[in-house]
Amino acid sequence: MAEFKFEIIKEIAVLSSTPKTGWNRELNFVSWNGNDPKLDIRDWAPDHAKMGKGVTLSREEAAIVLAILNDISLDELYGIS
Repeated sequence: MAEFKFEIIKEIAVLSSTPKTGWNRELNFVSWNGNDPKLDIRDWAPDHAKMGKGVTLSREEAAIVLAILNDISLDELYGIS
C-alpha cells in the first residue's frame, strides 16, 4: 500500500463518538499528501494516528451539499412530523 501524508488544518466538529472505542466521527479541514485542504468527514482514533474510511469534499462539492441541505427539511426526510 502506498504511503500517504495528511495534516488536519482545522478541526471543525465532532459529529458523534463511540465510547467503547474512543473513536469520533469528525468534520475537519484536511490536506492529503500536501495538496490543497478539503472538507473531510471520517472516523478518527482519539490521537488522530488512525482513521477510518471517509468522504472528502472539494470547495465546489461542499457548496453543493450546503445548498441542498439548506433547501430540504430534515424532519420530512427522516419522516418526523
